Amino acid sequence: AAAVAALRPVAVIAGGPGTGKTTTVAALLAVLHDLHRATAPPGAPGLRVALAAPTGKAAARLTQSVAEAHGRLPETDRAAVAGATASTLHRLLGSRGTSGRFRHHRGNRLPHDVVVVDETSMVSLTMMARLLEAVRPDARLVLVGDPDQLASVEAGAVLGDLAAAGGRAEPALQDALSACGAFCVDRPVPASGAAGAPAPAEPGPPVVVRNGVVRLERNWRFDGTIADFAAAVQGDDPDTAVALLRRGAADLSFVDGDAAELEPRRLDTFRQDVTRAAVDVIGAAEAGDAEQALRVLDDHRVLCAHRRGPHGVTRWTAEIERWIETERPGFAAEAPWYPGRPLLVTTNDYDLGLFNGDTGVVVRTASGRRAVFARDNAPVAFEPARLGGVGTVHAMTVHRSQGSQFKRITVVLPPADSPLMTRELLYTAVTRAKESVRIIGTEEAVRAAIGRPAGRASGLQQRLGT
Repeated sequence: AAAVAALRPVAVIAGGPGTGKTTTVAALLAVLHDLHRATAPPGAPGLRVALAAPTGKAAARLTQSVAEAHGRLPETDRAAVAGATASTLHRLLGSRGTSGRFRHHRGNRLPHDVVVVDETSMVSLTMMARLLEAVRPDARLVLVGDPDQLASVEAGAVLGDLAAAGGRAEPALQDALSACGAFCVDRPVPASGAAGAPAPAEPGPPVVVRNGVVRLERNWRFDGTIADFAAAVQGDDPDTAVALLRRGAADLSFVDGDAAELEPRRLDTFRQDVTRAAVDVIGAAEAGDAEQALRVLDDHRVLCAHRRGPHGVTRWTAEIERWIETERPGFAAEAPWYPGRPLLVTTNDYDLGLFNGDTGVVVRTASGRRAVFARDNAPVAFEPARLGGVGTVHAMTVHRSQGSQFKRITVVLPPADSPLMTRELLYTAVTRAKESVRIIGTEEAVRAAIGRPAGRASGLQQRLGT
């Protein structure tokens, strides 16, 4: 992946959660800094790198992940990524509020030599066009993400189209890769046309890179039943997926039934997990421990396909608040800004540096109640009255969860006939978890989602294949 990105002006690093995308980006930056030092004329400025993501939450995670990868690099390479921070694409391009215009465009290009965009699956066709217009013609662009996740809520499925398009062969790139030994030519081309990592096998045709797409396939973060289930969903194998759900594994559980009609006793374990996590947040917030409150905020999250209705975020947020009231009476006496209230930013606020998708919590401090958000791995407090669009986030949509990771999740599935039930939605939901997943829904809903891939006719894949 690093070789392709170093030899090609546009590269795509594709892969699921835990396949090492961010670690690869950190190593790539070290390679590019070395190349720049070796080829730049004396006195030239250092390599100018921009890291970006579609949402504030995804940008914060990218900053954190690169910082963690920094410690795993050799000492000689650490300076290349030291202190690297990511911004949202809107901030990178210099958004001018609600006008839809940007400071950087084809008439005023970005100054950076390298632009790396994480969570590219969330980038719309329109935003990608704006980015490409703003990147200098001689700069390098690296797009990173998981093409099997949900696409942008707006038009287009840019990353999915890039990863799936056949494209033209690039003999010069293939020769360069062969010369540097980047690929061992030991395995056939994956169906998508993307290059995979070398693997011992019988000699076969060379791995061909088309459109600069490299797919990382080995999972380094987690294995077990969650990974197997995600692979079954991804691979259109409903029988294996259902068998895994019914196995009763510690990291993957299944409550078979319509969430809107289940008897309360069948939700007891779910209820206990939700209330325990919420009470832990409230306790830390009441004690004024902002770091602990933010840390336990992501211990458990409920994900829904719908916003409204019996299977949606609104209904389950109200249900969860009733459960918390039973467990801790009067917890919301200081509503709306009660200590422990989990917050979700729903509109970008460039003055405060808070962006759509950011999560935080209300904490009691010596100066009064404050809304606290994590920024560069440290809590930053705001007077609640200064906040614009925020909501309570006991539950959230799967779309909103993209770019986030939670220790444990519960996925509430709608009925099988819901048009939102797609393979990408189910895959995105279960891959948000680090340790355990609970799915509440019917077997029919699971099978329907796996058998219903989302399709978008953007035309990009066809144009890239010609």
